[in-house]
Amino acid sequence: MGATKKIYLALGSNLGDRAANLAEAVRKLAECQVRVLRCSRLYETEPMGLRAQPWFLNQVVEAETDLFPLQLLARTLEIERELGRRRTLPNAPRTLDIDILLFGGFVVDTPRLRIPHPRMNDRRFVLEPLAELAPDLRHPVTRRTIRDHLAATLSQRVRILG
Repeated sequence: MGATKKIYLALGSNLGDRAANLAEAVRKLAECQVRVLRCSRLYETEPMGLRAQPWFLNQVVEAETDLFPLQLLARTLEIERELGRRRTLPNAPRTLDIDILLFGGFVVDTPRLRIPHPRMNDRRFVLEPLAELAPDLRHPVTRRTIRDHLAATLSQRVRILG
């Protein structure tokens, strides 16, 4: 395995018991070589893309892992499947979505995985909980802080649940 890296994962759910789905995802991450350090509060957010669906609960997790990026992707996809994720249409409702936002300071660009997550800078539902955990963290490509990226998305609706 590789050296330990700090990672940030975005979790989202809009089907079933959304809060329980996120809590179970955090528990399952800890079982697969991902040491969860901190979790943001829960944020309720309006769906993007396909709007006619339930609102999401979102959360960002700060963790450490010695997995390589594609190994981490395989584990997150497995957790999604275990919690009932069925991939049908793009942006369809889902029991669980796990996105790898940041992986240390690394940039990964493969057909299967792109890190930093290519749409994270446009999504308040990602940036708000990420800024809660690491506002001064610098995006490895833009070199701007998460706080700076968040300021550009404030028109998007997000509600903090606690």
